[in-house]
Amino acid sequence: MARIGVNALYLIPGGVGGTEIYLRELLKGFAQIDAKNEYFVFTNLETGSDLTPRQANFLWKPQAVHARFRPARILWEQIVLPLEAARYRLDVLFSPGFTSPLLCGCPTVTVFHDLQHKRHPEYFRWFDLPFWRLLLWISAHRSRRLIAVSDATRADIQRYYRVSAERITVVRHGVDQQLFALERSSGDPILLCVSTLHPHKNLDRLIRAYARKPRGLPLVIAGMRGFHAGRLDRLITELKLENRVQLTGWIPRDELYRLYARARAFIYPSTFEGFGMPVLEAMAAGVPVACSDIPPLREVADDAALFFDPVNEEAIERALDSISSDTSLRERLSAEGRARARQFTWEKAARETLDAILSVR
Repeated sequence: MARIGVNALYLIPGGVGGTEIYLRELLKGFAQIDAKNEYFVFTNLETGSDLTPRQANFLWKPQAVHARFRPARILWEQIVLPLEAARYRLDVLFSPGFTSPLLCGCPTVTVFHDLQHKRHPEYFRWFDLPFWRLLLWISAHRSRRLIAVSDATRADIQRYYRVSAERITVVRHGVDQQLFALERSSGDPILLCVSTLHPHKNLDRLIRAYARKPRGLPLVIAGMRGFHAGRLDRLITELKLENRVQLTGWIPRDELYRLYARARAFIYPSTFEGFGMPVLEAMAAGVPVACSDIPPLREVADDAALFFDPVNEEAIERALDSISSDTSLRERLSAEGRARARQFTWEKAARETLDAILSVR
């Protein structure tokens, strides 16, 4: 039996986008496959007990630190968390949110979702970037094993950190199985994009492409308001699209399911991803997908999506036209997308992740 620590100090419910879904689903997957090893889930003051599975071998260990105050969270992770690891005699510390302690009395396994701070430092605030550079460098070089969520992310880790391939395990995300059973709604159809409002999500080009001609379907962009939210608000006003384009902000999962059910088509124009969970979710829900032609999204969708050049506004416009009006295309992509999505499960992700964790003992 192994004593496994789970470093969830980074988690801000409703505030960290896809990495929250990743952690919640992965913990459920661990609980589904493993009743033997013990899990010590270290959370912050923002995160409640609902994160920790209600199973005898899962122990909730709340910590007296606020994740929203990043300097305090970082210090706690670097100083207090190693003491907690020693206190509970952990065999391994699993950090699913990019960063882990520099010094820890047990081996560490750290998940890298992407290396955006290396590929696109221009998208980071100047006062955040040094922390990202330092802390992820520490994690890359001090962790016994790294988990990358895609081949593209593994390649970036090797390129920027010179980490040997033997230390990196690729474990792709799963997808919520409820999406396969989602009943498609016949009322109030929409064009849907699920995305945090950050610059690299390329939503300004999507909105401008949408505005090039009158369209019968409103565009709904669902996701956490990020650094780019104010600029998008102004763009929507400037283009007089207040009644045609909706930015929902963060919404609960049940409400997101309802949007997938209403979606006639899904469009995802991001210029950079580590994995691309919204594309996988849309495919599982049977929504025909058009998305950026970038390597991580090719990994996810294979041939089950309509790909376009994300930096070409005319290409985005053509994709919008095709995905919303070509019935035969939508039917093909809906069927092929569901078939492709069935290859991704959280049970599989949990098994592969647990194998990686236990390999460092």
